[in-house]
Amino acid sequence: MLTAAVNGIDIAYADSGGDGPAVILSHGYLMDHTMFDAQVAALAPDFRVITWDERGFGGTPAPAPFTYWDSARDALGLLDHLGVRQAVLGGMSQGGFLSLRAALLAPQRVRALILLDTQAGLEDPATVDGYERMEAAWLKHGPASVQDVVASIILGPGAWDDWFAKWAALDTDGLTNAFRCLVDRDDLTGRLGEITCPALVVHGTSDAAIPVSRAQELRDGLGGQAELVEIEGGSHAANLTHPGEVNAAILEFLRGLGSG
Repeated sequence: MLTAAVNGIDIAYADSGGDGPAVILSHGYLMDHTMFDAQVAALAPDFRVITWDERGFGGTPAPAPFTYWDSARDALGLLDHLGVRQAVLGGMSQGGFLSLRAALLAPQRVRALILLDTQAGLEDPATVDGYERMEAAWLKHGPASVQDVVASIILGPGAWDDWFAKWAALDTDGLTNAFRCLVDRDDLTGRLGEITCPALVVHGTSDAAIPVSRAQELRDGLGGQAELVEIEGGSHAANLTHPGEVNAAILEFLRGLGSG
């Protein structure tokens, strides 16, 4: 992994390099840049693909409280570090939260958006209550106490021992800051019309964290041309569970943007 000093944080990232149009992919909560390995393999070398670890996950620390507006500035700062003037911003779940905010902060920097299993709004209060209880159990008893439930929400059925090992290694202070960022975020629904760049919305029909109806609201609320592709049977991390279908949708979208 490479590192870049951005906004007072050492951000861990990977860069496929090359001269193709730049795409920066931002991962979901409890994940890291490796969740996009299948996308990097499919997109490079036609596209320059940048993946990174957001605050609190992978190789990037979260020593203090932060918001997704801070994370949006991290993504833009990483592009500055790499000398990238404009990029397609793609994000899964919280990666989508920060990508939407980046498009509001610096629309001239965002060629297009790829929004994977994400939304503009907030969690249902009952859902937040459940997340709060799981977070408390994690901090008190360790991730093994709730990892199967967490995996069922994010990843769906399967063997996820590699992710369980990563969760066991997370710094609890950084995780707390990342969790507060997640559940205390602001609602962007009323500002979606300000985002006018092209957008691809991809959503798993079996997403246990964010219903497909939120993806439809996201598509309809955006101010520019937006397309929704539903991935049949896809989990909240549909790009992990159904990479072939997700990659095909992303490639078609990116190639349709042309070189402009």
